[in-house]
Amino acid sequence: MWKNQHITKNSDWDWWVKSENSSGYTKLFDTQSEAIQHWREIAKNQWSELLIHWANWKIRARDSYWNDPFPPRG
Repeated sequence: MWKNQHITKNSDWDWWVKSENSSGYTKLFDTQSEAIQHWREIAKNQWSELLIHWANWKIRARDSYWNDPFPPRG
């Protein structure tokens, strides 16, 4: 089973990636775009979903890297 990867704001100055059901962060980044670029490849290799959050923790985007039974239309 895969673990989803979440990119969230950790503090006022950095972004972090956390695997779902993990107790701590995996890696810190200075910018959200650096985190996305790095972890998109990890999510592809692990067949997981990458959830990108705004600074207020609301989900801004989702990228699935597995056989999604309900892919978006269009």
